[in-house]
Amino acid sequence: MKKILLLLQLFFCSVMAAFAQTEPIQQVRDSVLTEGKRLFRSEMASWHGTDLFLEKFKDREKIGGYFSYEDAAGAACIFFSTEESPKVIGTMRFDTSFNLSKATADLKVREFTVLEKQYYQLRNAAYASIQGDTMIRQYKNTNLNLIPLIYGDHRKVYILTATTRNDLLLFGNDYLLEFDANFRATAKRRLHGSLIESPYGQKDKDGNQVVGAMHSHLPLYGDVITPTDLCTLMLYQRFTGWGQYMVVGRKYMSIWTAADNNLAVIPVPEK
Repeated sequence: MKKILLLLQLFFCSVMAAFAQTEPIQQVRDSVLTEGKRLFRSEMASWHGTDLFLEKFKDREKIGGYFSYEDAAGAACIFFSTEESPKVIGTMRFDTSFNLSKATADLKVREFTVLEKQYYQLRNAAYASIQGDTMIRQYKNTNLNLIPLIYGDHRKVYILTATTRNDLLLFGNDYLLEFDANFRATAKRRLHGSLIESPYGQKDKDGNQVVGAMHSHLPLYGDVITPTDLCTLMLYQRFTGWGQYMVVGRKYMSIWTAADNNLAVIPVPEK
């Protein structure tokens, strides 16, 4: 397996040298990477924010929900109450390093800020939009994670499928919901055709640690890696030990590198 991975790496390096990226695909690559990192920062804030908050706040019946967002001060994960007009009951804040020694936890009860009110409305609109929607699937031993994003004129909610297992990474069964400025749904689409299970922490027949993996995309779902794929890879990279991950489409191959969370998108050689 190790030899195969080295050969693959050499092959892809030669391909990258042989094909110059065109401007349009470079723009796609930049957009996907930027969006993937947005999702990652939001989910990291939610992961750490939930742990911090639940350590300090013991009256669980008063928790109505939570969401995370970014502003000029960094990333925040807030929890709100169950009241008809909810209030913020916990504010967990992080800098760009997500170093927990620098995180702050504030349990002061307060009103939503203007931005938080918008995130709350977007979150509620997303939940209302997917109620009873047969396109949105949920599998055994998984949770659906909703990630709201507001930036520029965009009002988006990504839905990721997360496993409850500790030896498995899931790609696919993910969705993108889009809304207008009044939080009315304008688009809803599936980002993968299926749920893809990727075990990690495994060794090959020679006892070597598996250091990479891949999956493919059908043309219907795009030729490049998705922001949700990138988010998942960045969230779990400290567990998987993968140095690289590849997504193969009909026209392009996407190669994510763990060392610098970077992305290369290159043409697939014609047969």
